[in-house]
Amino acid sequence: MDETLGTALRRWRDRLSPLDVGRPARPGRRASGLRREELADLAGLSVDYVVRLEQGRATSPSAQVVASLARALQLQPTERDYAYRLAGLLPPQDGTISTHVPAGVQRMLARLGEFPVGVFSADWTLLSWTPAWAVLMGDPSARTHAERNLVRAVFATGPSGLAAWPVIQDGDALNPALVADLRTALIDYPHDSSLIDLVAEMRATSAEFARLWDEGAVGPHVSARKTVMHPQVGEVTCDCDVLTVPGGDVRLVVYTVAAGSADAEKLEFLRVTNGVRADGPAPPGPGLFSTP
Repeated sequence: MDETLGTALRRWRDRLSPLDVGRPARPGRRASGLRREELADLAGLSVDYVVRLEQGRATSPSAQVVASLARALQLQPTERDYAYRLAGLLPPQDGTISTHVPAGVQRMLARLGEFPVGVFSADWTLLSWTPAWAVLMGDPSARTHAERNLVRAVFATGPSGLAAWPVIQDGDALNPALVADLRTALIDYPHDSSLIDLVAEMRATSAEFARLWDEGAVGPHVSARKTVMHPQVGEVTCDCDVLTVPGGDVRLVVYTVAAGSADAEKLEFLRVTNGVRADGPAPPGPGLFSTP
């Protein structure tokens, strides 16, 4: 009998270790892989919907749902495309921006519990984040997919961007760098309709974006220094570095502080008081990665 999306989801769920997604492997755990509740949490879906998908009672998931499941299950690109086809959808086409986060990147980040890390697509849409990111910048889970776009957020609200509280940017390099990076993305993905629409929207709604765009700068956004005005601990000054995954579409935005500094003490306080472990997997509750 031909495989269904539900049977494929169960197979992919069973092969993942809880440690692969930043979950503690508790003694006496019966399930060898991920529980449905854990997959639902990681994919940002209800448990009931995951159950209906696996039982074949939900037969028309959206492309966004499939993309979220593929990230949560750490599927390889060919497996992701297979999931799209099982759902009756066309896989992402060449020349369009991918929202796929490679499994190796997810496994690596699952072990970087102390670092605030956000995973962005080539159009600067936030795809996933670690618990430490949510603690430092504010939890983005209530935002819509469109609201998680950093370019849209920065040019609408200023340097704070996606943060839930004020963020002060050293210098004024962020906005030109984002515009230049977006222009580079448009060169790489000239047929991506969402990217084309984003550029058109920003040129129509932001005079600053339009001016910077017309200046024609090209180049990547790679680093910055920022001060987060956190409501619990006050100012936390961080180095913000952008790491691009070779051969992939995603970039990692990593916030770090100098060891032994007052900023490090504040970040550690935030981690401890908010239940984020720096020495291993995330605690029970929200998974290491949140998704749309």
